[in-house]
Amino acid sequence: MRRTRALTAVLALAAGLLTGGPPALAAAPPDRSAAADAPAGSALAADTYTWKNARIDGGGFVPGIVFNRSERNLAYARTDIGGAYRWQEGTKTWTPLLDSVGWDDWGHTGVVSLASDPVDPDRVYAAAGTYTNDWDPNNGAVLRSADRGATWRKADLPFKLGGNMPGRGMGERLAVDPHRNSVLYLGTPSGNGLWRSTDSGASWSEVTAFPNPGNYAQDPGDTSGYARDNQGIVWVTFDESTGTPGSATRTIYVGVADTENAVYRSTDAGVTWERVAGQPSGHLAHKGVLDTENGHLYIAYSDKGGPYDGGKGRLWRYATATGTWTDISPVAEADTYYGFSGLTVDRQNPGTLMATAYSSWWPDTQIFRSTDSGATWTQAWDYSPYPNRENRYTMDVSSVPWLTWGANPSPPEQTPKLGWMTEALEIDPFDPDRMMYGTGATVYGTENLTNWDSDTTFTIEPMVRGLEETAVNDLVSPPSGAPLISGLLDVGGFRHTDLTKVPSLMFTQPNFTGTTSLDFAESNPDTVVRAGDLDSGPHIAFSTDNGANWFAGTDPSGVSGGGTVAAGADGSGFVWSPQGAGVHHTTGFGTSWSASSGIPAGAVVESDRVDPKTFYGFKSGTFYVSTDGGATFTASPATGLPGGDSVRYKALPGAEGDIWLAGGESGGAYGLWHSTNGGQSFTKLQGVDEADTVGFGKAAPDASYQTVFTSAKIDGVRGIFRSTDQGQTWTRINDDAHQWGWTGAAITGDPRVYGRVYVATNGRGIVYGDTSDTGGGDDDGGGTDPDPDPEPTRACAVAYEVTNQWPDGFQAQVRVTNTGPDVWNGWSLTWSFADGQRVSQLWNGAHTQSGPAVTVRNTDWNGTVAAGSSAGFGFTASRSATNTRPTAFELGGRLCTVT
Repeated sequence: MRRTRALTAVLALAAGLLTGGPPALAAAPPDRSAAADAPAGSALAADTYTWKNARIDGGGFVPGIVFNRSERNLAYARTDIGGAYRWQEGTKTWTPLLDSVGWDDWGHTGVVSLASDPVDPDRVYAAAGTYTNDWDPNNGAVLRSADRGATWRKADLPFKLGGNMPGRGMGERLAVDPHRNSVLYLGTPSGNGLWRSTDSGASWSEVTAFPNPGNYAQDPGDTSGYARDNQGIVWVTFDESTGTPGSATRTIYVGVADTENAVYRSTDAGVTWERVAGQPSGHLAHKGVLDTENGHLYIAYSDKGGPYDGGKGRLWRYATATGTWTDISPVAEADTYYGFSGLTVDRQNPGTLMATAYSSWWPDTQIFRSTDSGATWTQAWDYSPYPNRENRYTMDVSSVPWLTWGANPSPPEQTPKLGWMTEALEIDPFDPDRMMYGTGATVYGTENLTNWDSDTTFTIEPMVRGLEETAVNDLVSPPSGAPLISGLLDVGGFRHTDLTKVPSLMFTQPNFTGTTSLDFAESNPDTVVRAGDLDSGPHIAFSTDNGANWFAGTDPSGVSGGGTVAAGADGSGFVWSPQGAGVHHTTGFGTSWSASSGIPAGAVVESDRVDPKTFYGFKSGTFYVSTDGGATFTASPATGLPGGDSVRYKALPGAEGDIWLAGGESGGAYGLWHSTNGGQSFTKLQGVDEADTVGFGKAAPDASYQTVFTSAKIDGVRGIFRSTDQGQTWTRINDDAHQWGWTGAAITGDPRVYGRVYVATNGRGIVYGDTSDTGGGDDDGGGTDPDPDPEPTRACAVAYEVTNQWPDGFQAQVRVTNTGPDVWNGWSLTWSFADGQRVSQLWNGAHTQSGPAVTVRNTDWNGTVAAGSSAGFGFTASRSATNTRPTAFELGGRLCTVT
């Protein structure tokens, strides 16, 4: 990820697009599904959709990777805005864990810390909250799960957390006592101090005896509040040698964002605390990792909080028995131009440790390794001589080829780069050959790490499949050519010819730091235009081959950002509303531009999809129309539209002057409007309480009008909706397990596949869904593959637990375990209810029910179950007065043991 992410990822948020009430986690609530609560005859019908990501693989900053210390192959990753993930060893993929976070709780997709319980590996915790300033209206929370993140419960905190704030790569701030796992500690920002839970994360209170809440801020003068926040308490580490099972660990170390007083210790299980004597000063302690076998606390220091900044750094070793501090830095401080952050110990070979120069942007990051407790070091690459490099590793990015960035750098730079913002670094505690590390764009790893020590090369490759962390600004699905073209922050955008494969390269020539707007000519889909941000260079680009290749246009004077852009219906002209300059139009490919009249700067522009001379604009409640190719605009007499600028609208393909407009803000006009007369008047759709995006897809088999999609609140329910009858009725097509936080940037259907919809998320990449309705299904452009036929006919065990219950419904969690010797490649579990129970929603699986009989099949990510491993799913269901538990479960024709 590039430096722009910290601020660009919140521009839309700060503009007031996000509204909502108090936090309410949607992952595993005790309440019924909203659709089930809708009144009889409501427009809220339901459809079963299969949801996947259009594969990009990565695309964002991964600041934390956590391996469980007691169970092999159990690992988690946290992202700054895209939730948390669990590693799936059988498929070498990551499973998303926080897709259930809803619209009102969008901030809980930012994970500032994560902890995996070393005593009970089924338990995992996430400290969630994206911003500590007013960009996020809600407080943070600690989410807790007893099923490895399949479902969550939430403990609200009385302050905010900052998963996407400065210092987010330090940590981990959340830690579980390895001897008494009901005890957890949480280091907090903003001067809120150290907090503790003694009931497995259900409730939290401040450790008032802790003496120092931190004092470091990246920029105390920042008026936005983003960079001036106190980064607070940044890591907690237990010395497990000072406790016994069932009793709280006696010695605890805590890192604080304070350059003079960075490390504190308690030797009485957190009752009293003191500054560790003799510690170095002048730097921030990014990480603290304890090797209890040798009695060494290793600390990575930087002069800044990261993840972008850091000019000097040191590595220190503290002897816990003697109190001796030793500088073990691999290079002299005068030779550093970076700080240290990534830090890990090989648990199978104590004394072997690794660290990263996280803020070495040029020519590359650096990774250091020591096998003698830091006395001597080797590094991943050296000059041989400058500017040439000799690497100890080889890189294979064939699975994610865009990681080359299309670059052709001069030495000493190389492509692909080893990384940047490398604050997450972990050696697998069970396998010294496996190491993973996070960068600003991906997760890299190796499975032959110990080659390093024998002076033979080891292979680094992406270990990121399933982890999708792009923030999406715009999406288009042309009627021919690629089924999907996207505009993204940080990595620019992609042309997907197959949704199931990673594109070979992001958009280049130019390579925007973020694409802000996309369009194509409706009757000439090979003509595509994009606008975006770039530190220096043009802000607009064109393609004449459906986005496969690009060439830059020329900016009008004053342009500072991409803004919005529209292509005429036949591609003969374009209208552009860039940042820093007024609206402009051209009849060529952007070699010269003329100012448009009659429309204010900053207006959102779109084109009519039939008349190549007609363009539209919207600004501050007024709709504008041009019929001369964008040269002049006239304000429409339409009234009642949203007064602010949180609006997205589109013209319907194939119907001149047919326009749908979504947007607004709480407290004002907010909803979905429709015009059939070129924007001269609009009719507000009844029942649509709020709407933020609108898009069109192929008409239903029995319909003449195209399918309309929106991210909206309809009849009091937030979700992704579809209408096949011009908005008279709506079907919610997502469910509470698939919400993805904020989905207000873009949505579009596919003109070639009925029911298919592409949804832009703010950190979970491009999500697409396919319907189970008649007409849905696969096509040659990368459709949803059917689940593999279940194969397991071997031994199994099932745990069925009712986790919540109310008068006419309940929630349950099911875990099926492979107790046989062979790997399952797909599974299908069946049982029957005795009391008329009916499943209403199910997550982490796909279900059917016929009478009392229920069948649940795996999803695409949890079908591979190794011997001894498990897969889990949850559901809500209706019930009568009784709710008898099923007593028999069958998998592949064989009865399972019920535990």
